[in-house]
Amino acid sequence: MEKELRVIISGGGTGGHIFPAVSIANAIKAKRPDAEILFVGALGRMEMQRVPAAGYAIVGLPVRGFIRPLWSPRNIGVALDFLRSKRMVRKTISTFRPDVAVGVGGYASGATLDAAAQMGIPTIIQEQNSYAGVTNKHLARKAKVICVAYDGMERFFPADRIIKTGNPVRQNLIETAMTREEAIRSFGLDPTKKTILLVGGSLGARTINESVLQHLDLVEESGVQFIWQTGKYYSAAISEQLKAHKPLPMLKATDFISDMGAAYKAADLVISRAGASSISEFCLIGKPVILVPSPNVAEDHQTKNAMALVSKDAAIYVKDSEAPDTLLRLAIDTVADDSRLARLAENIKHLGQPHSADLIADEVIKLARK
Repeated sequence: MEKELRVIISGGGTGGHIFPAVSIANAIKAKRPDAEILFVGALGRMEMQRVPAAGYAIVGLPVRGFIRPLWSPRNIGVALDFLRSKRMVRKTISTFRPDVAVGVGGYASGATLDAAAQMGIPTIIQEQNSYAGVTNKHLARKAKVICVAYDGMERFFPADRIIKTGNPVRQNLIETAMTREEAIRSFGLDPTKKTILLVGGSLGARTINESVLQHLDLVEESGVQFIWQTGKYYSAAISEQLKAHKPLPMLKATDFISDMGAAYKAADLVISRAGASSISEFCLIGKPVILVPSPNVAEDHQTKNAMALVSKDAAIYVKDSEAPDTLLRLAIDTVADDSRLARLAENIKHLGQPHSADLIADEVIKLARK
């Protein structure tokens, strides 16, 4: 009989880090129901609610991201919090005694995997993006396995420790039993019309929102219908602006979409930021997409993620600064072009990796046995 498997999974900050982390935990549990899994996240961040809701215990660290430029005096406090977090996580590791520690990115991941490696715990990192961040490049020096989603990652990591697994995604996206017609009706829209889904991530995307607000006349005249996830941060202001406009029954605006599987099924075309997790979802479901990379991310990694698809004619790219002027018209023209939609769908589907969470879980279990 195998000894009990004990795993720490660390990371979070956004849904793009949390959903893959929970998918990995679920895959480990499916293979080893005896496994004890503990999450380590950042206090005050989204993971402190989402992880317990998924049925897992989590420990919070007072860790936060460095402020740019790095020489900002405020980073003294950030560095002190990082050191305090490392002391806290060392106690957690001593008490929990994990066989393996997994890092999925986010503020807590750096402190946790750094401490685990120093204490002789084997570590696995999951790099979601096509351009490795500073933290993962540092953690990779001691990591036993480096799971990646893109080709060419030996630019950043030792080639002999890289495994291409892809990025895990939320299972409910691919397991939805709804038809397209049922999905569209669930949003109160007309199944005979083309539908564009606009998503800005869990927090919303100001540029994508502005691209709609500046062209409500185009929305009305287009003959297309829209499902628009505004994000909680922008929701109240957008509601007020829409109230001042005449009713637009073809525009369904909501701060949060609880059933993204239905939203993707309803959409003929998606407009989105270019976070690694979102891109992996589009690849898996084969959904035509216009990507508007956020300019407010480290190393401009979203643009690099987008261009990895554009180079294979698997997505359309719009620069953030140009989106308010051009995005909506481009989307309406694209959704009317069936041959272009079919080509984009076919090309992006080729890039999907459906068993990512299982592959990473296998590596965790293998490493624990060594």
